[in-house]
Amino acid sequence: MSTMSSAIKAFIADENGVTAIEYGMIAALIGVVMATVAGEVGEKIKDAFTFIRDQFPDTTA
Repeated sequence: MSTMSSAIKAFIADENGVTAIEYGMIAALIGVVMATVAGEVGEKIKDAFTFIRDQFPDTTA
């Protein structure tokens, strides 16, 4: 039983896994921010092209 408890204590004291989890969380947060910004920029670009299109006379008549 002491081998099991010492293994658990060693696992808790090991900080390598914690660092990897922190890096993973940071990477996920950066991904979410990039996706949000890309969506907003995409909408602004779409609005700009729509505005430019609307400035031309309608030639479909």
